[in-house]
Amino acid sequence: MKRNFYTILATLPILFACNSKQAVIAPALKSQSKSEITSLANTLDNRWQQTEQGITWQVQDIHEDHIEMSGEQVSAIIYYGNDDKGRLTLKRKIVWPMLRTIPNDTHASYIHDFDLSITPTISLNGQEVEHELLTQVDINGTLTLKSTIKAGITITRTLAPSPTKPLVIEQITIKNDAKSAVNVSLGSLSYQHNTPAEQGVYGSYKVQATSDKSGDYVLSSGKGITVNVDYKATKKGQVAHFNSAQELLAREAYVDGLKSNLQLVTPDPVINQMFEFAKLRSAESIFRTKGGLMHGPGGGRYYAAIWANDQAEYINPFFPFLGDINGNESAINSFYHFARFMNDQGKYIPSSIIAEGTDIWDGAGDRGDCAMIAYGASRFALAYGDKAQATELLPLINWCIDYSFMQETQDGVIASDSDELEGRFPAGDVNLSTNMLTYGSLISASYLHQELGHFDTAKQYETKAVILAKNIEKYFGANVQGYETYQYYQGNEKLRAWIALPFTFGIFERKEQTLAALLSEHLWSEDGIYSEAGNKTFWDRATLYAFRGIFNAKETDTAMRYFKYYSRKRLLGEHVPYAVEAWPEGNQRHLSAESALYARAITEGLFGIEPIAFNAFYVAPYLPSSWNEMCLNSIRAFSNNFDICVKRDANNAEAFQIIIQSQNTQVQHISWDGNSPIKVTL
Repeated sequence: MKRNFYTILATLPILFACNSKQAVIAPALKSQSKSEITSLANTLDNRWQQTEQGITWQVQDIHEDHIEMSGEQVSAIIYYGNDDKGRLTLKRKIVWPMLRTIPNDTHASYIHDFDLSITPTISLNGQEVEHELLTQVDINGTLTLKSTIKAGITITRTLAPSPTKPLVIEQITIKNDAKSAVNVSLGSLSYQHNTPAEQGVYGSYKVQATSDKSGDYVLSSGKGITVNVDYKATKKGQVAHFNSAQELLAREAYVDGLKSNLQLVTPDPVINQMFEFAKLRSAESIFRTKGGLMHGPGGGRYYAAIWANDQAEYINPFFPFLGDINGNESAINSFYHFARFMNDQGKYIPSSIIAEGTDIWDGAGDRGDCAMIAYGASRFALAYGDKAQATELLPLINWCIDYSFMQETQDGVIASDSDELEGRFPAGDVNLSTNMLTYGSLISASYLHQELGHFDTAKQYETKAVILAKNIEKYFGANVQGYETYQYYQGNEKLRAWIALPFTFGIFERKEQTLAALLSEHLWSEDGIYSEAGNKTFWDRATLYAFRGIFNAKETDTAMRYFKYYSRKRLLGEHVPYAVEAWPEGNQRHLSAESALYARAITEGLFGIEPIAFNAFYVAPYLPSSWNEMCLNSIRAFSNNFDICVKRDANNAEAFQIIIQSQNTQVQHISWDGNSPIKVTL
């Protein structure tokens, strides 16, 4: 039986105490033991266990879940589990982003559901199999469902998208582990549905489910037989015949290829594995549209389109670190699409460019999108480390910063119509998110101009950043629900998740009270940080920004205590294995960019990497007190391939050695006192 979450918290060392007038930070916030750091994560009951390659669920009870997997021309949301009698439940919701429907809006990707009945029939010794009893589920870049269909006879279904083709593969293996032979009959699967031509941008689409094998077989003891099923949809003139076995191998090779770059090595296997899955979900959701490669959030709704927050702000600055070719290309392509909308009329850039780049959505007005774009583009340009590419992106960055300051109020802060939550929660006329992103864009853009030799502009942006920071403190600094923290907008009387943003951008004046507010019963919950005090809604993006910010604030043990809990819940809990979008909206969809925010909580949070030049960065790898070392290997940013390791001095727990090993330079050994970020030049 699971215990009440706040009952659990009551048994743990107190982080804070508060009343209606004042919040007080307890000493435990400053220093926590190894047992204190891990105790919160250990309150969870794991449904899943880790394996060498991923995670596994040994089925012992009733449970259902869903996972999204994507390739360049398809995305699959697989609903799987078992019913009250232990029988396999399976539905394949498959999305073809480039098969556009009418009206060709944000959500116009063609979607078709294939339930469990759309599968080859299986008969054993002349009797058709009606049910499969689910016994094991594995996730390791593919989804594998293992069931028993008769004593000694198992069926294993492995599902995955093709990396490049418009199909999802389901490889079905029937294995005889009984002592005597069994006769197996496989029916031929030939499902087809033609969509009405008037409903498709490209006319009628042919939807098929086909198998590559049928007939009668004798399986002696220890033998098996495999049949491959294609779930595919094509438009007129498009190839509809694929080698599904080869495509499954291609998916496995793609997953293995991602593992070779940006490798996290820490003493915590849960965080290491969650990071690996975050890399996969971040990189796989890129679609080859007629408008070029476009990273898309997914979730059954958001494909073949880009957003100023999900793509420009959240994931694009991460791609150079991963070094994925498609990822970097999609980032550059997204900035080019946004740049199409620069204008001389003072009109904001639309929030989203949809329908393979042919249309826009700006239903929430100016969400601070220019601040998102300028911040993401300048961080990307620095980390990508290519002077020519940075020079091409510079007009967009400058234009977006200029537009932001066209919205400056008499209080010296930046107004916007809404924020990235698009009116789901009140944001006033001036919100903290838009202003912090504007501040962040000024900092990174000043570094970029400095690197390009534009010293006057660099100084101008730096000065603007200093002034804006002071104005942010004056305008947003306030007592909210007893905490000396930030009001999200003027007149805001409820704590909001985004009060963590100043930490993320290096502003720590209200650190202790803001930290106490974030981790108080008003905001922290068993699912992460609530969007607003008093409301049970949560969005993982805010929680992940908060983790990154708390790491940046040098409160590593406090951050790690909650980060371990979050990682274990998302990796081994009830809905796995990725960061999610939100709840109740979307039923915790596995949107892709949230996984990038998890990865950035490591790269820019735990390791404190901040790009400042094409070959230089700040780093602040604050080790948790319970770890003696950690490494981030094969980092592909700054046109390089390098490792960062930090080790605790064996003779002095407060002294550290940072080792930078690069393919371009000699190994650097840097003595570090563990206090402030240090500059590294490759």
